[in-house]
Amino acid sequence: MISRQITSVPDVLAAPNFDNLLQVLRCRQPSRATLFEFFLNGDLEERLAFGGKDARAATWPWHMVQALAFRKAGYDYLTVGVPGFAFPAGDRHRDRSISLNEGAMITDWASFRAYPWPNPDDAQYGILDEVGNELADGMQIIVCGPGGVEENVISLVGYDNMCYMMADAPELVEAIFEQIGSRLTRYYQHVAKHPRVGACISNDDWGFKTQTLLSLQQMHQYLFPWHRRITEAVHDAGKPVILHSCGYYDDVIETVITDLHYDARHSYEDNIRQVEEAYDQLHGRIAILGGVDLDFICRSTPEEVYTRAKAMLQRAVHGGYALGTGNSVPSYVPHDNYFAMLHAALEER
Repeated sequence: MISRQITSVPDVLAAPNFDNLLQVLRCRQPSRATLFEFFLNGDLEERLAFGGKDARAATWPWHMVQALAFRKAGYDYLTVGVPGFAFPAGDRHRDRSISLNEGAMITDWASFRAYPWPNPDDAQYGILDEVGNELADGMQIIVCGPGGVEENVISLVGYDNMCYMMADAPELVEAIFEQIGSRLTRYYQHVAKHPRVGACISNDDWGFKTQTLLSLQQMHQYLFPWHRRITEAVHDAGKPVILHSCGYYDDVIETVITDLHYDARHSYEDNIRQVEEAYDQLHGRIAILGGVDLDFICRSTPEEVYTRAKAMLQRAVHGGYALGTGNSVPSYVPHDNYFAMLHAALEER
């Protein structure tokens, strides 16, 4: 019987060291088990930072709370999105899910020209200085984007509309991808140069459970050239870049590795491909991050979560793996189960 101590907030004694995550991103074995998560949630961050509900959570700047929470959870970094740069979209129904068709703002050339395209040079990059000053020694920032190229195109155009537009007005589709892709590239050029930024995440969901949202020909024509520019921008600054992309990926993983040159891939689901299988297939070619399926974490016992997490760490004997959930830690994830996953990595520190 596994000790119920695995459901407690971990007691992280060892200092953070971003070099361990860098070793993972280089497909090498870190000096100790390493954690990775895209983002947590407010209640969990408050519990990690302060031990529970605390008035400081309402008065401290958000990045101070998150930096403390990530430090106390055993991460070697903090994920940050830079405010002041986003692609304004129309109203979308968000009560239970996000529609891929509501809120379209670009339907033709006239609305394309009228759209208020954001300038990435105007983003509030000073937040990186502020966050960097709050991080514990040994921690670095990992910067994510305001959504990805394909996600923002779908947000502005609508998924069904985009599919029709690719047949009826391909030049307009290409222009929309260019406007979004070029601005995201410029954004990553800015953030990758910051001395406290250790890596970047290019976050762009590409697939359903059984196929990609676009055909391979469409992805190669419209999407991949911009992802290639994004990875080049980050690599030119000497930093690794992580692809966070949900959904089916079998048909594109070779392009992700050999053409787009991503250093790591994140987001795995058991009903698409278990992370254990993904690691066996891809280790040594691209780093594998997270992968403990969210549905599994929510429905299992803490002991089951701990056992699977521990087995995954033992499986990753070839390096290039960091432990975490399949996607993120939203508010409905039981804290006990999340802590059980952390303990599988942190008990060695």
